Amino acid sequence: MTDILNFAKITSLALADSVNPCALAVLTMVLVSIIIADPKNRKKVLLGGFSFTAAVYIGYLFYGLVLIQFFNSFAVFMKTNSGTVYTVLGGLAMILGVLNMKDYFNYHPGNFATEMPFMMRPRVKKLIGEITSPWSAFIIGFLVTVFLLPCTIGPYIVATGLIHELGWLKVMPWLLYYNFVFVLPMIAITFMVYFGFAKVEDVSGWRERNIKRLHLVAGLLLFIIGLIMVMGWL
Repeated sequence: MTDILNFAKITSLALADSVNPCALAVLTMVLVSIIIADPKNRKKVLLGGFSFTAAVYIGYLFYGLVLIQFFNSFAVFMKTNSGTVYTVLGGLAMILGVLNMKDYFNYHPGNFATEMPFMMRPRVKKLIGEITSPWSAFIIGFLVTVFLLPCTIGPYIVATGLIHELGWLKVMPWLLYYNFVFVLPMIAITFMVYFGFAKVEDVSGWRERNIKRLHLVAGLLLFIIGLIMVMGWL
């Protein structure tokens, strides 16, 4: 039963993280950069998209391990105050949910905790502009994960806080699963562009048109899972 509940919570948090507009925006910029470098090489788009996605996956897996170790460093406190910690994590999820839902009603690019800060964007664009091959997409993709943290780390903190006490052997499958769900939209977009179902400009335009809805979906998922945790319903 515990595994089922954890599955529901981790999946909800990962889904909320996966629809984050700033992560999708960075991927579309990567694909545009690759296409500009070699417009006729569709295979390079596929490999570039997958290389970038793999870099993000590995980067976030590393950050997850760091978060787990951080929580484990306070193992005695966490175990002694497990109820309070659980409630605090739920409260954090609710706050992140409210911030995302606020963006639906009053959206401003670069909002705190929901999008990449403006001061980071020029550096990210410069890095992405240097991508010309799948290999460079991987290297730069790994570097870019650092800039994505401000807008994606919130749900991840809640998720790792929920599973840290399971032990490393049991934690790893959860981290692998969380990050797989996190990068699923990136995989889907890469396939769509490669097979010609959509152009990169179409994906970028869709994101711009639906950016408020993406924040709303993420916000609702985070708020609901946080409310369930705070109220002790599961």
